Amino acid sequence: MKFDTIIIGGGLSGLVAGIDLSRKGQKCLIVSSGQSALHFFSGSFELCSLADNPYEGIATLGEEHPYSKIGAENIADLSAKVKPLFKEVGITLKGVKDANHWRITPMGVLKRAWLTMDEYGTVPADGVMPWKKVAVLNIDGFLDFHTSYIAAGLESKGVECSVHAISMPELERLRKNPTEMRSTNISKVLTGDMIGTLAARINEKIDGADAVLMPAVVGLTGCSEVVRLRELVDRPLHFLATLPPSVPGIRMQLMLKRYFQKQGGVYMLGDSVVSGKFEDGRLKSIQTLNHGETEFEADNFILASGSFFSKGLVASQNEVTEPVFGLDVDASADRGQWYDRNMFNNQPYMSFGVATDSTFRTSRNGSQVENLYAVGAILSGFNPVKEGSGAGVSILTALHVAETITSKAKTL
Repeated sequence: MKFDTIIIGGGLSGLVAGIDLSRKGQKCLIVSSGQSALHFFSGSFELCSLADNPYEGIATLGEEHPYSKIGAENIADLSAKVKPLFKEVGITLKGVKDANHWRITPMGVLKRAWLTMDEYGTVPADGVMPWKKVAVLNIDGFLDFHTSYIAAGLESKGVECSVHAISMPELERLRKNPTEMRSTNISKVLTGDMIGTLAARINEKIDGADAVLMPAVVGLTGCSEVVRLRELVDRPLHFLATLPPSVPGIRMQLMLKRYFQKQGGVYMLGDSVVSGKFEDGRLKSIQTLNHGETEFEADNFILASGSFFSKGLVASQNEVTEPVFGLDVDASADRGQWYDRNMFNNQPYMSFGVATDSTFRTSRNGSQVENLYAVGAILSGFNPVKEGSGAGVSILTALHVAETITSKAKTL
């Protein structure tokens, strides 16, 4: 089977690249093993959290950083396209291009964010709390949302908090087994007429509050339940992130996938690439686990398989490798240099990844692969935890490589 571009990895980076290429007329295939880092999504995207203005933080990063390879002018242009792209998909994001705001973590701590899903609770860039009195609610028996930590964090900022638990008989079956009382299972119950019941329970608890904060356990497959619940509650309702799995993250992945398919893209779920055929410095075709000897050919390939968590990179006792194609990796050969004994210091392994040139083309045995690009978390040269740049790198490198591929196609 022949495609214009084949993308390996169906997470945030792979889906953004696929959508951008498909809506520009390319015939695209995404090969996805299933779960991605979006299942751990906080509700916010970070561009760079080193400064209040993300572009000021980006200016301090090194030459090998993915942002430096994209270039400052291109970053400004690409970042302006992010909100409109997600709006097309049906996901509304809030935030401005050149200023970070604050999101509220599950521990009640404020952390910088660039763009946040519209239904989430946030604090303006100046740090002034938007509420004086807040009702912090939880579902009775749900252990992955800690109202006491959240209330303590908000109270330290001068917000008066009242904590409440909502009891719903419809969820009693889940409560019998704590392992079933997870965000995704709760969201499967809180649909249809249950949204009205939930809103009524919330309204009973919020007298005198300026706003309501509750765990993000509504709307697993679409935004309609979220919109309806916020309409029915008598006070402004905002969601906060729970411990994984992330209901909004799974919803985002599903919506991005559906939009990609709507543009004509082919999405192979539950499959993985096992090998590739290289000829004359190019990747000609790939084979997947589920399709045996069938070869999938393309003019261009994008590797968006993630880092260690998603097994895009694999660490053995003595080396770090890219397991699918055996691509060159930027990583120290000395295992003792992989980490710092102080866990709060910068950890070198976080910057390990596939080696790329200035256009994100990969190499194999020291030789450049002309048509195989890498995007997102698998790239080397950045530390998403210390920099607060993970989502930004995933989205902007995907858009940048998509533009590179389409520009190249126009010249052929």
